[in-house]
Amino acid sequence: MRTHARVVVIGGGVVGVSTLYHLVKKGVTDAVLVERKELTSGSTWHAAGLLPLFNVSYSVGQIHKYSVALYKRLGAEVGLDVGIRPVSNIRLARTQDRLDEYNYYTGVARTIGGVDVKFLTPEEVKEIWPLCETEGLLGAIQHPEDGYIQPADLTQALARGARNGGGEINRNTTVTAIEKLPSGEWKVVTDKGDIVCEHVVSCSGNFARKTGAMVGLKVPVIPVEHQYIVTEPHPAILERKRQGLPEMGVLRESDSSWYMREEAGGLLLGPYEHGAPVCYVDGPSDESEYELFQEDLERLMPHIETAIERVPAFGEVGIKKVYNGAIAYTPDGSPIVGPAPGVKNFWLNEGHSFGVTAAGGAGWQLAEWIVEGEPTIDMLGVDPRRFGTYASQGYLIEKNEEAYAKVFSIHYPDEERAVARPLRQTPCYDRMKALGAVFGSVYGWERPAWFAPEGYSLSAEELNKPQVLLNENHPPEVDSAKPREKWSFRRSNYFEFVGAECKNVHENVGLQDMSAFAKCEVSGPGAAAWLDSILTNRIPKAVNRVTLTYLLTKKGGVRAEFTLTRTGPERFYLVSAGALEAHDHDTLRKLMPTDGSVTLTPVTTQYGVLVLAGPRSRDVLAKVADIDVSDKAFPWLTGRHVSVGAAGCLCLRVNFVGELGYEFHHPIEMQNYIFDKLMAAGAEFGIKPFGIKAMDSLRLEKSYKYVGRELSIEYAGLESGLDRFIDMKKDFLGKEALLAWQAQGFKNKTVTLELHGITDTDARGSEPVTINGQPAGRTTSGGFGWRIGKSLALAMVSPEHAAVGTELEVTVLGQIKKAVVLGESPFDPDNQRLRS
Repeated sequence: MRTHARVVVIGGGVVGVSTLYHLVKKGVTDAVLVERKELTSGSTWHAAGLLPLFNVSYSVGQIHKYSVALYKRLGAEVGLDVGIRPVSNIRLARTQDRLDEYNYYTGVARTIGGVDVKFLTPEEVKEIWPLCETEGLLGAIQHPEDGYIQPADLTQALARGARNGGGEINRNTTVTAIEKLPSGEWKVVTDKGDIVCEHVVSCSGNFARKTGAMVGLKVPVIPVEHQYIVTEPHPAILERKRQGLPEMGVLRESDSSWYMREEAGGLLLGPYEHGAPVCYVDGPSDESEYELFQEDLERLMPHIETAIERVPAFGEVGIKKVYNGAIAYTPDGSPIVGPAPGVKNFWLNEGHSFGVTAAGGAGWQLAEWIVEGEPTIDMLGVDPRRFGTYASQGYLIEKNEEAYAKVFSIHYPDEERAVARPLRQTPCYDRMKALGAVFGSVYGWERPAWFAPEGYSLSAEELNKPQVLLNENHPPEVDSAKPREKWSFRRSNYFEFVGAECKNVHENVGLQDMSAFAKCEVSGPGAAAWLDSILTNRIPKAVNRVTLTYLLTKKGGVRAEFTLTRTGPERFYLVSAGALEAHDHDTLRKLMPTDGSVTLTPVTTQYGVLVLAGPRSRDVLAKVADIDVSDKAFPWLTGRHVSVGAAGCLCLRVNFVGELGYEFHHPIEMQNYIFDKLMAAGAEFGIKPFGIKAMDSLRLEKSYKYVGRELSIEYAGLESGLDRFIDMKKDFLGKEALLAWQAQGFKNKTVTLELHGITDTDARGSEPVTINGQPAGRTTSGGFGWRIGKSLALAMVSPEHAAVGTELEVTVLGQIKKAVVLGESPFDPDNQRLRS
């Protein structure tokens, strides 16, 4: 066994071996893998081996696409049969909402590129799957390239490929400790000796929390028990084989939450049921190997019954084997791939509930990240830092069981999952709730999404719930309160209410709770120079000046966005997206100088944020503030220390809705006092609360961008239209790469589109943009602009199609809609209202 390596990979399942394989492919020939038992002896050995390409996440979709393509060529590369069977996959639809989901996903697949999706009629389903009864079906989609693979054979093939390139695999080698050396290197201590290395990658599956604990990490992964049933052979399937007919493929009845495929002349059924428990909460035992749990068919019965109804043959043969094994899960069901928070050169490739499908792509991107310093696709959707310290063990238990139960649920754009909520509440939560707030959740925080009128609720007829096992098209009832929100891919019941909020902000004044913003203070004698060296915009020289600035990647893509206020000679206040708190703060910490000249202090939970916006907002502020609030005394992009009655706060003249407005950053314990003062002062000016949905509509009309949508590591900062926030006269992180990218020529440009012919369905983001039927780009956001009365979308398109007035097409839920490029900020392009 090597005593020194550049990278040590811990875990010999398919994910770990794929990571080693891809590191070797990137030229890391001194990479080492250690596995406590035999390869595949964890969850890999009992995996059903399915390769579902279906995923509405752009990040995960890219990962899955790469995996399937790799597995098809891997066998020939290494000289081993990986057991891949591209028998196709059919997903059935029994409801219109499910078809809407499939239509939306098909758009995502087209923007990813290279993923073939076909729509099938019930009759076509019957032709491909003659044992399937089609009564009650509205249709289906098919992935012709989908199928399944033998996980153990795949893992061995990846292992051979890694060894062929110089990678080392040590089986029956247990990691007992991981230590940080004074040199900054890691020492991985094993029962067979120590390995000193630069990077450690944790791919330990069910052992993820135990491995993380060795370096002080609480990895947000706990496995859930998953069962699947294998039947005895069925005469009809055996007869098909004798006739040389193809396999019928993988069948998924999404609305009944199960998958089915042929297996050794019989059938394999895998349900995703409610009530499946987490397991290995404290980690598996040291002896765990090829481990299964006692089966529990009782909790599978509703799914078994629907499976027999759909495929009667399933009930005509006996059960040969029931597998009940652990599958790693995270609170949102997506894996954790990327750098560990707070620990340099420690990487996580964990939480893979679809590990066989994701292993290839996850290993590929992690190797890119380690070797090149950045991944090549936007990995925010799987970044380990999307969870914070609020994700306790109890939280993981509840959320991971929920994520498992909802694998097949319709992933509505507006879906808000209910378990472990409300968890993080701002002081004004109850006040907002009393005013009709319907809440969403971000980074554990409750945040008003929109406001319902007093006494408003939906009837059973209005909800129109489908008669299927998975029929949750609204939040669950709480304390017998009737639902007020119906989820949909189309304009839903809250559409007009959100419009009223937008109009009130535009005509009067609105109040919003944005306390979930990520907030930190940067201070010290080196603070100004350091911030200036990494951020794109110049650091304000004067105290109380505010600027919008960005952190780019080393390659010139966009990593993060900050509102930066200079609060003292050596002190700065940075505000960024609430969902990215751990990501942004960890990124900053890892860039900090090591000489002690800079201190970063997180203050998110110390300060609340209330937003006052609208043409009457100055009138409200004037009634409560102890300072001159005139435009001359308090201009745009400045901050002032203000007393609202007896409560002191930092008031910033900025907002994200394109109206005259202010942000009140205040001690969190004073929030209700300030809230009440503002509401009382604003009564005569028509003050009303507004939520995140209204804010999103208003920001679209201003062409304001979101990180993770219009702003991405995949797009150069200048492609995303950040020219006025990137000062090319100064140095900043990624400048040289950005200039080189610009010299090569950009492939994208951010545009604002008006969609025509829209009736009840606006764009959501990730819809394909075409010109004369040919690919031209992809939408990144979409919705209705209430101030200008237009259906809008932000999109990344080829520069030759970005001129104002260019006519394009956007496919929205399968319907091609005319789209016209508008000038940036179609509402108030000169910012007169902001500056008024």
